[in-house]
Amino acid sequence: MQSQLERLNDALAPYPWAYTVTVLAGLLLLAWLANFLTKRILLRGLGQLLQRTALGGAQHDQQVRLQVIPRLANVVPALVISAGISLVPDLPPQLVGVVKALCQVFVVVTIALAVSKVLDAINRTYERRPDAHNRPIKGYFQVAKIIMFVLVGISVVATLIGAEFLHIVTGLGAMTAVLLLIFQDTILSLVASVQISNDGRVRIGDWIEMPSQDADGDVIDIALHTITVRNWDRTVTTVPTKKLVSDAFKNWRQMSEGGGRRIKRALHLDQRSVRFLEPDEIARFRRFNLLDDYLDRKEQELREWNATLAGRGAEPVNHRRVTNLGTFRAYVEHYLRHHSGINQELTLLVRQLQPTEAGLPLEIYCFTADTRWAVYEGIQSDIFDHLLAILPEFGLSVFQAHSDAAVEVRLRQLDGDGDAARPARAFAPAQPPLDAAGDR
Repeated sequence: MQSQLERLNDALAPYPWAYTVTVLAGLLLLAWLANFLTKRILLRGLGQLLQRTALGGAQHDQQVRLQVIPRLANVVPALVISAGISLVPDLPPQLVGVVKALCQVFVVVTIALAVSKVLDAINRTYERRPDAHNRPIKGYFQVAKIIMFVLVGISVVATLIGAEFLHIVTGLGAMTAVLLLIFQDTILSLVASVQISNDGRVRIGDWIEMPSQDADGDVIDIALHTITVRNWDRTVTTVPTKKLVSDAFKNWRQMSEGGGRRIKRALHLDQRSVRFLEPDEIARFRRFNLLDDYLDRKEQELREWNATLAGRGAEPVNHRRVTNLGTFRAYVEHYLRHHSGINQELTLLVRQLQPTEAGLPLEIYCFTADTRWAVYEGIQSDIFDHLLAILPEFGLSVFQAHSDAAVEVRLRQLDGDGDAARPARAFAPAQPPLDAAGDR
């Protein structure tokens, strides 16, 4: 090789610049050939290797082919140029040093970018696992990439200024406080990501509710700095990861996994409609199959209680009697106990709450057997449809505030020419009826 270069130099001796250009062109051609052969070898070898690993498959194989392998193949020509640039004659030493430094920088940055793409491919492969949403690793890869690119940046600076890498790293020790301040959010987010991953407080697919961040929907992505929530109105909210450790939020996962979704709603009854039941009314309620056991048990209980009062000569007003509200409450409870859409293993209550100016709340507290939203709303609506429809059978009525709209509306009366003879609507308040004396 050396003898061939000497003969080429003797032949081009009359043209000093021609030998330099020829050697430089040969070096660039050699670098291109090395790149071509490296890509062919890497493509074939790694293609066969991918088929034996979890990274196999058309999609992942294409991603590695288009992003990772070309970057790695570009390292080879840079190494060839770095090693051969010193063989090119008549080049200034400063230019040779600059070319070598740039080649080293190119190699380091190219390898770092290739490693970053490999980490992305590994994360995508991991997300294909069925349990990947329970322990996402995307945040860890993001931290690894941040550390890697920081070290790459230090290496690039050291190479360009001709300093030692360890000397620059040692000098950065004095800037630790400044770096901690700069990367404060990253450090806090990393700690939060580790906590979230370890205790599983948030997973991809969870329904979370966080009013302080206007988030109410499903978690669709967990990254290092942010957690992405797709709200029920189809908007997207990004919540800082550290907020899920420092702030309060509600996770509905246990509701879905527990097999029951709570119904907690009250019927507001008019207290004036509550009364005792007469014996013939109690007999009529025997038509309800759900009330047979309740009426038998209640009749026996009241008979024994009232018998003790009769022996002491108590007035009938002191006797205990069955009420329409108590009977209705028993009916509702038995109705829910026999409802196929209600989870019978969880809490089931029909209770009275504190009376208010809006009536007497009769609250239903139970859990549906199906936690899907649409099914849950259907079960809840069917229950209250039935209860509102059957309420008059018990002589009860719901409390409902009256509207302040006018009680009398007169239609427009037109004269013969089609013009309005009087206002289109005349509103008059309702008048109380006349009594026997003619007074209102």
